[in-house]
Formats: sequence, structure tokens, C-alpha cells
Amino acid sequence: MSLVEGRGLVRVFGSPGAEVAALRGADIRIEQKEIVAIVGPSGCGKSTLISILGGLDRPTGGEVWLDGKRIDDLSASAWARLRRKSVGFVFQSFNLVENLSAADNIELPALIAGSTAKQARIRREELLERLGLSARAKLLPSQLSGGERQRVAVARGVVNRPTILFADEPTGALDSEATVAMLNLFRDLHHDGQTTVIVTHDPLVAAAANRIVAMKDGVVVSADAEPERKSAAS
Repeated sequence: MSLVEGRGLVRVFGSPGAEVAALRGADIRIEQKEIVAIVGPSGCGKSTLISILGGLDRPTGGEVWLDGKRIDDLSASAWARLRRKSVGFVFQSFNLVENLSAADNIELPALIAGSTAKQARIRREELLERLGLSARAKLLPSQLSGGERQRVAVARGVVNRPTILFADEPTGALDSEATVAMLNLFRDLHHDGQTTVIVTHDPLVAAAANRIVAMKDGVVVSADAEPERKSAAS
């Protein structure tokens, strides 16, 4: 049984007479403990797909299943509870709270999800240490480099130990050195059993995945490709 599955997903934006179909019947399956890279040209529906799979958006048609249960028809409040518990997101634009420190940005989702202050703090400190951010913990996002902000965003995404982590172009704003560090982080999370889905245009990122899903014109055209392995140091 797949961990996450999208069946015949359709997403239409716009008003009647001016509709734009971002997804046109996309099918996808994600297995436990996979790193899956979703690739394809700009505008093909990659970001829309993971937004729907992760509950940030609802499909116009089709079904979303998580761990054997259909979830696209949940109420808004039930979706919110599920996301807090089971889904992590990392955004290309970071989406950090600018008036909170790096540490507080990481800790906030844990508190929202119901962790005690002590539990959230312990988990925060664990991630800060693991990501080499302990010395930067008290700084605001504006005082961090792009790579540091992205590491904070990843820590925030995994602070609740989600069932699945979605990352939308997580290295798009990073230089080559920070990209390699980010890939090493995803590999470490994978070794811990984290299931991760990465939308990317970067061949180096795609090569780090277990499997590549290719999209075109709102549908999945290939879902079983083995990536061409490249050295992250090259």
C-alpha cells in the first residue's frame, strides 16, 4: 500500500469562461521512505500537485489518499489537524516569520501541534545542532544567509516528525555549496526513515532521489525513472 496516492487529480483555476487547468488527471504514488523528485517544465503542475497532496489546496476532481485513507474530502479543520501531525512543507521562498528568531521559527509548529514548551525546545535544540545552526539560533531571518534560512525552513518542516515532507524547489535560491549541504541533509533524513517529495529543476537534486516522477501539461508522464547518479561534490 502506498503512503500517499493521488488518483486522477484535476485542478482548475479561474472563473467560468477563463479557466486554466493546472492538473489534468494526474496520478501519482509515493511509497514509504522514498525520496521522490518531481521534474518537468515550468507551469506543468508540479507545485500544484504537491500542494494538493499535502492539503494546502483542494483538487477540482480526483482523490488523495494518505496511509490508506481518503483525505481530500476532509473538512478544513480536519485537514489542518492532519497537516500539523503528518505533513511538512519546505518552500522555495522560505516563508519564515520575519520577526521571530531562527529558533522560534523552528519551535513554533511544534507548539501549534500541541507539544509542550519543554518538548518543543528539546526538539528545536536537536535540529539546530544537527543543522549547524546553534550559533545562529537567536538571529532573525534577515540576519541569516540564504542557505541558513533554508536550513531553518527545513528544520521547521520536520520539527513534528511528519509522515511525509514536501519541498518545493528547496535549492532554487542557494549557491552550489549550500545546495550540496541541503542534499546531504535530505539524505540524512532519508536514513532516518523520512519520506520526502522534492519539486526541482536541478539535475543534481533529481540525481539524489530514489525515483523521478516526470510531469508535462498537468499530468504525470513517467513515474518509475531511476535517476542518473551524480556526485554531489562534482
